[in-house]
Amino acid sequence: MEAGSAVGHRAMRAAEAAAFEEHRPRLTGIAYRMLGEVQEAEDAVQDAFLRWERADRAAIEAPGPWLAKAVTNLCLTRLTSARARREAYPGTWLPEPVPAGAAALGPLETVQQRESVSLALLTLMESLTPAERAVFVLREAFGYPHREIAGVLGVGEAASRQLHRRARQRLGTAERRFEPGTARWRRLVERFLDAATRGDVAALEELLAADVTAWADGGGKATAARRPVTGRERVLRFVLGLARDIGDYEIAIEDVNGSPALAFWRDGALYSVFAPHIADGRVTALHIVRNPDKLARAARVLPRPGGR
Repeated sequence: MEAGSAVGHRAMRAAEAAAFEEHRPRLTGIAYRMLGEVQEAEDAVQDAFLRWERADRAAIEAPGPWLAKAVTNLCLTRLTSARARREAYPGTWLPEPVPAGAAALGPLETVQQRESVSLALLTLMESLTPAERAVFVLREAFGYPHREIAGVLGVGEAASRQLHRRARQRLGTAERRFEPGTARWRRLVERFLDAATRGDVAALEELLAADVTAWADGGGKATAARRPVTGRERVLRFVLGLARDIGDYEIAIEDVNGSPALAFWRDGALYSVFAPHIADGRVTALHIVRNPDKLARAARVLPRPGGR
């Protein structure tokens, strides 16, 4: 009898683990969009699993909403300490770049899901309050209705709508500029790389938007601009300065955070990820990640280029 009970318990635990794994991609996608760091996201999802194991199944009507609430609230707690660390971060803090296919990106089936994981939007989301960020991620990236979001955050539905409205206003997403499809985006990135390699000032001026901004994250461990560089002329000089040593690198165009980006390799090591954001046919933002800690995972996934 005891042996049968043990077998039944193991089968039940296996079924519970399988039910959790069914939701893991979505949960990881929520957590990465909330936190901007893969390890933090994975830790939050693992903590949600531990809560799931201890939970009273009879009190859970549907696993999906329960798990979304658990991981979102865990992320809200983590954001509090993360913000304190980022305020003391040396220079500009940028999200960790994630290559295509990684679990941290979660589903990328819609334009909204791909956009919500871009380095450009994740960087802008740092300006949101944790609650605004949670509502924006759940609504924009995963299409949760405000009724469910309200239940996740423990607020009224009207409050959820207000948080979402404030988030969109802060991010300027109510009237998004036209963004090209992946193939055209890649061609524009190729043109940008070619112009930078040749030092073609006229071509770069044509590609850069008037209000373009460049952010660089060295984390105090790699050389990077400490403050954002804003405006076409300043960014042009910045890019030309970086391009002086471009011959020292092997460069490949890779899908990072849902969009084509440049991966710079030197001596077999990933040196930086250079992610242009494109709208209306021009580069509107540059996100350059050089912090080796943030490149470690990408370096294990991305293929080494064969050289240009």
